[in-house]
Amino acid sequence: MLAGVVGAAGDDAAVIDGLVVTTDMLHERTDFPPGTTRYTAGWRSVGASLSDVAAMGASATAAVAAYGAPTFDPDEIEAFVDGASDVCERTGAQYVGGDLDNHDEFTVAGTVVGRTEDPVYRAGATSGDAVYVTGTLGRSGAAVREFERGNTDRGNDLFRFEPRVTTGRQLAPVATAMMDSSDGLARSLHQLAAASDCGFSIEWDRLPVDPSVDAVAADDAERRQLSTFFGEDFELVFTAPPAPLEERRGSIPVPITRIGTVTDADVLADGEPLPDRGYTH
Repeated sequence: MLAGVVGAAGDDAAVIDGLVVTTDMLHERTDFPPGTTRYTAGWRSVGASLSDVAAMGASATAAVAAYGAPTFDPDEIEAFVDGASDVCERTGAQYVGGDLDNHDEFTVAGTVVGRTEDPVYRAGATSGDAVYVTGTLGRSGAAVREFERGNTDRGNDLFRFEPRVTTGRQLAPVATAMMDSSDGLARSLHQLAAASDCGFSIEWDRLPVDPSVDAVAADDAERRQLSTFFGEDFELVFTAPPAPLEERRGSIPVPITRIGTVTDADVLADGEPLPDRGYTH
């Protein structure tokens, strides 16, 4: 929306003279199902911005968060900070503080800064490149189903994802385009296609669906909804020439799955149009 107004907008984060900066706002009503602990909220709020830094192929330096709530419970605030600090530690960043303010709904605005001299943008995919995803798809959708069923321990566990900062740095020399999957795989592919003026052809059977999805999905349609359209998984979706990617696959710390190929136009799954549907902020 802002890409035509703000010159630096349009990617997961802005890059200015090697400095990477991004911010995300999360709300209790839309982002934290009943049963989400403040520890998980801290982890997830800051993790979302760390994932944006990862998508640029950058290192993460520091994070802050503005915490708004109707009341301030010291134990809840401490748990939030613990979660934010722990997810930062996973990526080599530091949680360095933030702000507190009254708000009628629990709301967090997190900001992360990082650095890179070789950013990877959403534009750059070329016909003939392969398209890949890191990790597995559908954890967040499965988490929401677990929360709905009252399985809050399982829901919180699935909600605490690991931002792919280290992996993003290792992919930066070979990735031609990259973003995170916070809006869902389908919408991410459409966004990459628009930015790179290309298309994609993927295969349903190649998608690395997380086992947690099979534990909650009632049928194949729900399985596809949770893994492809639900979003909020924070994996990396990227393109790269196959040969250079395969040369460094062994040094990358998470599984990487080739799900298809970059084409000249259209976004297809098994030859049929893939709907541009995903998470709505």
